[in-house]
This record gives sequence, C-alpha cells and structure tokens, in this order.
Amino acid sequence: MPAEPSQPSVLSMLHQLIELPSVSCTQLSIDQSNLPVIERLAQWLGDMGFETDIINVETTQGRPAKANLIATLGSGPGGLVLSGHTDTVPYDDHLWNIDPLKLTEKDNRLYGLGSTDMKGFFPIAIEAARAFKDEKLAAPLIILATADEESSMSGAADLVRIGRPKARCAVIGEPTGLKPIRCHKGMMMESITITGQAGHSSDPGLGNNAMEAMFIVAADLAQFRSELQARYQNPLFTTPVPTINFGCIHGGDNPNRICGSCEMQFDIRPLPGMNNEEVRAAIRKRLAPLAQRLEIGIELNSLFSGIPAFETPADSALVKACEKLTGHAAAAVSFGTEAPFLQQLGMDTLIMGPGDIDQAHQPDEYMSLNQVQPAIDLLKQLITRFCM
Repeated sequence: MPAEPSQPSVLSMLHQLIELPSVSCTQLSIDQSNLPVIERLAQWLGDMGFETDIINVETTQGRPAKANLIATLGSGPGGLVLSGHTDTVPYDDHLWNIDPLKLTEKDNRLYGLGSTDMKGFFPIAIEAARAFKDEKLAAPLIILATADEESSMSGAADLVRIGRPKARCAVIGEPTGLKPIRCHKGMMMESITITGQAGHSSDPGLGNNAMEAMFIVAADLAQFRSELQARYQNPLFTTPVPTINFGCIHGGDNPNRICGSCEMQFDIRPLPGMNNEEVRAAIRKRLAPLAQRLEIGIELNSLFSGIPAFETPADSALVKACEKLTGHAAAAVSFGTEAPFLQQLGMDTLIMGPGDIDQAHQPDEYMSLNQVQPAIDLLKQLITRFCM
C-alpha cells in the first residue's frame, strides 16, 4: 500500500501560507487573488480526509479571481465551523524590518504578513482537526476559509447568498488573545456630496457655496450623533455608544471662487440592536429639508455595503462552553468581523483566536509563539464538545 501523505507541521504550514501573497484592496492595482491560499488549504485538508469544496466568489470586472473554501469532515446536522479569512491588508515592505512574505521566528514570536490576522489561525485549526481525522464524528467539523474580509466582505456575503455552510456553531479565529468575544459594533462608510454653484468670490450672490452648506450638514450630523448616543448605550463596549467619525472632506479649487462642489466621507459604528439601513434612512430624512432650505443638491452614497452589528446571547451553549474552557467572560470589541454573516446562516457564532488585534494591519506583524499550543488545545476541546 502507498504510504500515507506526510502532513506539514504547524510552522511549515504558516510559512507556506505567508509566502502566498493574498492582499485584498479596494484599489484594483493592489488587489490580489486568494486562490493559491485556498488551493493550498484544500490540498492539506483533502489529504486528511476532508471533503473540500472551492466556491468561486463573484467579483467585479477586472478583479482577480477570488474563492471560498468549505472543507467538511463527517456528516449530518449540527457540528462546528472553524472559520477564518485568507486575505491580508496591503503592506509597505520598506517599513518592515523583516521580509513580510516569509515566516520569521524570533524572540518567541512568529513574524510575517497575516501571521496574526489571520493566516496563523488555519495551521492551528488544521493541527487541532488532525487529532480527529480517524474518528467517527457525531456531527461534522467544517473548516471555512473566506475571501476579501479586509476589503468588501464579498466572500462572507456570498456564503449567505448560497446558504452554506450549515452547522450548529461557528468560531471565527480572529486575534482575541484566546478570549471569547460575543458581540461587536457594525460599520458603515458613507459619503455626502453637495453640489452648489461656483462663481466669483467678490459677490456671494453669484453662486451657492457647497462648502458653507457642508458646515451646516456636518453640524446636523453631529446633532444626529448626539441623539443616537442618548438613545443607544451598551456597557460591554469600551466606547459604550454608537459613533460617527468625520473622516475626510474635499471641496473647492481656489480661494477666490465660490465652492461649487464639496464631499465629506464619514464612518458610523452602530451598536447591536441598531439597523444599518434604518440609520441610512434617518440620515436621508434629515438631509432632504436641508437641501430644500439651502436650495442646493445633497446626495448620500454608501462607500460599501457595510457590516451589521453582531451579538450572540450570553446564555448560548457556545458562549458558555468557551467561557468555561478559557476562564474568561465573553466580551465585546469595536472592530468588525464576518460574524454577522455566519449568524445569518443560522449558527451560534463567537470570535476567538490566537494573537493580538493590536499587531494587525501594521509593519512587523507577529503572533506570540506561546499562543500556538494553547490555541490548538482549546480547539480540540471545542471539537470534542460539538462534534463528538
């Protein structure tokens, strides 16, 4: 009989994944395919007996190919999903002290692009699953790998569209220091464009100043923010209220011309219990009378579809199990994840993985080596609890 294919070690897998660049970016010139990462994961998991399904993700014209991977061991209802995204943010290699596309082990740390956010989760999940490859599972174990979490969330959105995968529970291995997270804020990125009338600045009556109108609109949005914060609070969050951040503003072209056009971009971080579309509708309702009073064009556009706020009940079986295994009460974070999309598929969902979010999205990203084995042991216990 042929010898069973040898399986790479955890560090070997992480090295190979980091070597495969998979940047996702809204800028087409920077955006890259994640298919090499997906295919490598499918190879390893297929060799372990997983049924692997590579699913192409719909992309706009000119974008590189993207895909999700659903790898399943066992069958039947229920079960556990271990989920992560395969893409990374862009990087400035001249700011790194080591090669971002190679795994560097130094000072008890594993350096490399995506080491903590979040390619490092996959070797850990695969190593945990290896202990069960010859077991007869009572419920399936699914390892899910997605595309474009760092840019558009198109991979997770595509899963909702096709209605897969189905399981009882899902753990997303974003870096939380192995502490369970059961809720996070949503995120919206919006743009307001005001179109006025340019003219000579010596006579304001010759035009309609879009920048002056934007000052009024921004003040009204600040008032809206105060109203939201008076209405919604959640003490689980470090910042316990929804936020609106005025991020950037562009308008006009010369000091002696009345500003004919002005755009402001801002983000909103809704709390669980708030609906993104209802927030957008409330803003549109406020803008309409301002446009009429100022006799100027005001348009609201979404810069991307947004991430819903997410919350799993404190008494869910998954939350209780993770609190017991880790000794930490489930908490909240302000950054967004794919959790609300998996929740829409009907799964109790929780965020918990190795590494520190403070190391993400910056030069010399690393995961502490002492997080690796505890993470493997923790995932083994979850697999035993929900699949055996």
